[in-house]
Amino acid sequence: MLDFPRWKMWATTLACLIGVAMAIPSMFPESMVAKWPSFLPSARINLGLDLAGGSHLLLEGDTSDVAKQRLDQMEDIMRQELRRAKIEVGDMSTAGGRLTFLVRDPAQVDAAREIANAQTKPVALTGARTFNVAVVDGARMVLTPTQSGLDEALENAMKTAREVVYNRVDPEGTKEVTVIRQGKDRILVQVPGLQDPEGLKALLGKTARLEFKMVAPDQASVQTGRPAVGTQILPMLGGGRIAVLRRAMVNGDQLVDAQQTFNENNEPVVSIRFDSRGSKAFGRVTQQNVNKPFAIVLDEVVLSAPVIQQPILGGQANISGSFTVQTATDLAVQLRSGQLPVELRVIEERTVGPDLGRDSIYKAVVAGIVGTVAILLFMWITYGRFGIYADIALILNVVIILGIMAPFATLTLPGIAGFVLTVGAAVDANVIINERIREEHKRGRRVMEAVQHGYDEARTAIFDANITNVIAGLLLYYFGSGPVKGFAVVMMIGIATSVFTAVTVTRMFVSIWLRKRPTELRI
Repeated sequence: MLDFPRWKMWATTLACLIGVAMAIPSMFPESMVAKWPSFLPSARINLGLDLAGGSHLLLEGDTSDVAKQRLDQMEDIMRQELRRAKIEVGDMSTAGGRLTFLVRDPAQVDAAREIANAQTKPVALTGARTFNVAVVDGARMVLTPTQSGLDEALENAMKTAREVVYNRVDPEGTKEVTVIRQGKDRILVQVPGLQDPEGLKALLGKTARLEFKMVAPDQASVQTGRPAVGTQILPMLGGGRIAVLRRAMVNGDQLVDAQQTFNENNEPVVSIRFDSRGSKAFGRVTQQNVNKPFAIVLDEVVLSAPVIQQPILGGQANISGSFTVQTATDLAVQLRSGQLPVELRVIEERTVGPDLGRDSIYKAVVAGIVGTVAILLFMWITYGRFGIYADIALILNVVIILGIMAPFATLTLPGIAGFVLTVGAAVDANVIINERIREEHKRGRRVMEAVQHGYDEARTAIFDANITNVIAGLLLYYFGSGPVKGFAVVMMIGIATSVFTAVTVTRMFVSIWLRKRPTELRI
């Protein structure tokens, strides 16, 4: 008896209905879908850059920025380590692209050299150290960055920058944007459907390096333009300049969330929340500096400098700075996605129109319709009723693919190629099954036995063939990028749905038919 229990029949029917329901919004205009009740599916298939047009940006990292950051980090580390070792130093400077400082007690020079050597780790690939340490004039330490160290720092910075850019452009991970490395210091960004790159440039142009610094007690240096030791002069968002302490009390690395909200005056602000370490540091500093101003600094610009009215112990604060709702939202996205470890500048930009994509879609649709109709006729003529069941399964396969892709994937031109290829390959399983049933019937088996053995024996070959295709698709997805990934995604979705419809759905139809006519078989 061809086994297909009732529960399995209902489960298969429900799965098909869900797939069809998810595909329906993509078959109607967006304006019509927007008017549907909220409980109905509304996700539509997103078209890629090559089909819908969009924005294309090529970003280049500022290598000098990486070198400066490395020197600043080494300066902070050396100050802390030398202070911990109670070694007095003076005249510490990062001028000339190297870190220099004077050890006041000549007897402590060797100890200072050991500390410096301990902080200059070897580079993974070359074995060279990140800094060369030397002693000049008996008491002056000089730490010079090595090229190997700079190359490693740039590589790490660009890896992080690529992730930050992706999180800023597609925070939900549903747009299927293309963000890939090109060379050592470049990142390619392609966003489908975005015709104006200015908003994208504004989103990516900021490093989003957030710092909270105390305002310097003495502002006289602002007039002279020469900052005092341990301070720096920064521009303010509304105009003017202000002197702040160079060392940050809390920075953006300690943020766990940032959201656009409104303050008590109904003005757009960015509400931020620190992690436990940042909360403790922020609470400690605000406790020690009540009635003193502190500066909220973003990318070396002071957004505001409010006075600490009372200790802020909850790990939450608001950033204000004459924001609009959009600019506050953009800043929140930038802060949530993390700061860029290197400044990126746009060296190439272009907007791709949808005209070429529209022509490609038209030709692909025509090719798909012609190919599908030819396959449907072939299956019907060759296998009769069983061919009709295969045709129904093929149509369901196409619709379910559309339904699955709507909320999770973006359709590109290579994706259309994978889609058409999947349609052609979807009937392979039915051909194998039907031919196997013919062979079993010719050998003298009864109808029910021939069908049962046909499905059981063909299943192994079908799964083996499709597993190898899935492996190929996974490799394409893992090693590929952009259009190659799009092709792989559509192909793997099509493989899963074609196996389901060809094996399970057709078996359900055949089971229902043979329960009513157990001896009738024309194939």
